[in-house]
Amino acid sequence: MPSTLPSQMKAAAVDHFGGPEVLHTETLPVPQPGEHEILLRVDVAGVGVWDPWVRQGGFDDGSTRFPYVMGNDGAGVVVAVGPKVSRVRVGQRAYGYQMEGGFYAEYAKLEEGRAAPIPSGLDAREAGALGADGITALRGLDDELRLRSGQSLMIIGASGGVGHIAVQLAKRMGARVLAVASRADGLKLVEKLGPDVAIDGRRKDVAKAARAFAPEGLDAALVLAGGDDVNAALATIKKGGRVAHPNGVEPIPEVPKGVELLAYDGTPSAEAFDRLNRLIGDAPFHVELGKLYELEEAAQAQRDVEKHHLGKLALRIH
Repeated sequence: MPSTLPSQMKAAAVDHFGGPEVLHTETLPVPQPGEHEILLRVDVAGVGVWDPWVRQGGFDDGSTRFPYVMGNDGAGVVVAVGPKVSRVRVGQRAYGYQMEGGFYAEYAKLEEGRAAPIPSGLDAREAGALGADGITALRGLDDELRLRSGQSLMIIGASGGVGHIAVQLAKRMGARVLAVASRADGLKLVEKLGPDVAIDGRRKDVAKAARAFAPEGLDAALVLAGGDDVNAALATIKKGGRVAHPNGVEPIPEVPKGVELLAYDGTPSAEAFDRLNRLIGDAPFHVELGKLYELEEAAQAQRDVEKHHLGKLALRIH
């Protein structure tokens, strides 16, 4: 590792699982990248809606080592690379996403296949909240729904972290998009992102809107939020259509006979990052940072992520 880098860093970590109060800042060694790993000086780290569950030990299989630094995605500057790294170079701005955590810190290491250069159409700060939600949106639209140009798509939860990204990606894939947002502020955000139709799911009859949008039935739906009227809306999917939802969406959606229900994980890979970057490209792309917190405010950010918010919350680190 270059001698100009510090040996110690500030990080938000937990020494045991529990409530928000267990998350605190402490000084830890700067991680050293292995042969196929990179080291990011983190500018912005995303706060995932799943982070409170991680903090409580929901993902633990008994192998977690403490102190554990949280945070699955973030962006910053590449400051060191292993000898076999070829995807990014030192000095380049990059973003990344890994299941292992590590981004609630001034420096984070990750495998090169879990990172990519920040596409030119995206603000470097906003890239800190793109990795996990962007890959999850892409895998739902492309891998699970196999969305094609001209198809009709309903996105339920369109104003959330994954949802507002999915709206933009689906339009770039050529789909006709009905975006179902949450509340007036969510609707205002989503309307700016270019869907064909956007509605507030709390105030409008979603099933009625879906029938008006696609009288012969919708081709597909991406479900990112639960609710009493979700299943009624999914009844408008045509026979042979598909409905996808990331694992963790509760309650699990119910679909009509003849419609395929697909649960999936937003697993990162180099190939998925490359596809995501191609879709974003040079055209302006927006990642909504609902609120930025200082690293010392990580516990409060995790309290707030369980409340109504737009897009994705994030930590400002450098």
